[in-house]
Formats: sequence, C-alpha cells, structure tokens
Amino acid sequence: MVEVLSVAVVVGSGVVAGVLFAVALSVFPALQAMPADRYVYTHKLVGRHWDPTMPVLVLSSTAADVVLAAVSAAGRPWFGAAAVLLAAVSVVSHFCNVPINRRVKSLPDWTIPAGWRDPRPLWRRWHLLRTALAALAALANAVGVITG
Repeated sequence: MVEVLSVAVVVGSGVVAGVLFAVALSVFPALQAMPADRYVYTHKLVGRHWDPTMPVLVLSSTAADVVLAAVSAAGRPWFGAAAVLLAAVSVVSHFCNVPINRRVKSLPDWTIPAGWRDPRPLWRRWHLLRTALAALAALANAVGVITG
C-alpha cells in the first residue's frame, strides 16, 4: 500500500504543479494579452474542464499524503509537509482564485460592463502563490519517496 500511495502522491502532486506551472507560463500570459471581452470569453472556455478536475486531484493527493505521513517513518516529515502545502493550494484556490473565476464567468460574453475592474492582476498573484506551493509539495513528495 505504501508503494502505491507513494507513486500516487508523486504523480498527483506532479500533475498539479505541472498544470499550474503551464497556466502560469503559457495560458495566463495569453489571457493577459487579450482585450477584456476576449479574455472573459476565453476564460470561460478554458475553465470548463479544470474546475471539476483540479479540486479532486489536489484533495486526493492531500489525503494520500496524510496517510503516508501516518504510516511512513522516514518520509513522515516530507509527506506531512506535502499535505500541508497541497492543503494550502486548495485554500488559495477556493478562497482566492475561484471567487474571481466565478465573477468572470458571470459576465456576459463579449460585453464588459461599465466600471468593470480587471481581475487579472490579482488572479495572477494568487495563482503564482498556489503554483509555488504545488511545486514545493511535489518536491516534498519526491524527497519523501526517496527517504521513506
């Protein structure tokens, strides 16, 4: 069981970190370069499949890390740290990025209301934080597997 969970946390946290890194490196800069109306339309399209998938992946990886922290002697601090880091990814996502996403998705396509405040700079800051947390979680999991 430990071996299976070890593979699961490395793959899970690696995918989370990789997806968030790809968004930071490529997707978001493209969204940032768009006029507001195109940004809103594209943001809605891009988020359709991420929104239901990423929370499941983050939370299942977190749960697996908690189990590994409980049963692994040598890797315990690393798996515990990874669980905390992934939980932080979830918190930042849920309380910072997701509310912004919901506001953007509530806008009509191709029409930006008067007085609209562009959420992209704030969204980017929160996204970079969760990307760094996810990368550290993946690193902690890799070290946990090596030491455990």
